Amino acid sequence: MKYLVTDPEEALGPGLRADLLDTWVAATNAGGAVGYTAPAPVEQIAENLDGVLGRVAAGLDLLGVLHNGERYVGMGMLVNRGSLLQEHWRTVLRVMVHPECQGTGAGRILMEGLRGSAVDLGLEQLQLTIRGGLGLEKFYGPLGYRVVGAHPRAVRVAPDDYRDEIMLVLDL
Repeated sequence: MKYLVTDPEEALGPGLRADLLDTWVAATNAGGAVGYTAPAPVEQIAENLDGVLGRVAAGLDLLGVLHNGERYVGMGMLVNRGSLLQEHWRTVLRVMVHPECQGTGAGRILMEGLRGSAVDLGLEQLQLTIRGGLGLEKFYGPLGYRVVGAHPRAVRVAPDDYRDEIMLVLDL
């Protein structure tokens, strides 16, 4: 499993898009907290992915991907909020690994790669949010992230199922 940073030209490639769409749909259908709930709304995910890849192609955000030697199987972004007052940090967004690769250390490779990319960019801090109730703090904590706050009931995954959005920060 190898971590790569996609260049703007590669972000527009059909192979990358197809693999990342497959990963996003599979992660959603497996119950992953990646912006949607199962069953995966493929057209909405495709539209969102096109926006992600467009921002990367425009040089606004950085896209880190995992490649298993055959195809892309994971992704995560360092998103620039566009404020001069926030140039020293990025939001980590859309972190996911194809369910077939989970439990193999792929998520750790992806997160360590994003951290390394952030250091290379001269950033001082990374911030991310997670959906409460899934125990994701157990994954991010050993990577150095610490919980700094929570937005109660910020995520509604079903009409009667609300989850907190938990904010974590990593100092670089």
